[in-house]
Amino acid sequence: MTRLVELEANGPRKLEPSDIDDEKGDVAVCQCGLSASFPFCDGSHRRTGDEEEATTYVYDDDGERSVVERVVTREDVDGSDE
Repeated sequence: MTRLVELEANGPRKLEPSDIDDEKGDVAVCQCGLSASFPFCDGSHRRTGDEEEATTYVYDDDGERSVVERVVTREDVDGSDE
């Protein structure tokens, strides 16, 4: 399973004391790219449990999932590495 994730930030996110879970005493970092509180996990990964290994998915702002048939990169279009 592959996911296309669009990120808008262009810099790091520094952890603050308020980022630590008071009950667990830890910080969970999002690895699926779907969290509304990215880079922190909010449990959104639970929606990905039935994704198929060889399929690429994209999720819209409402959480609706679509299958991506083909990913085209700039290199595919013009042969450049930029």
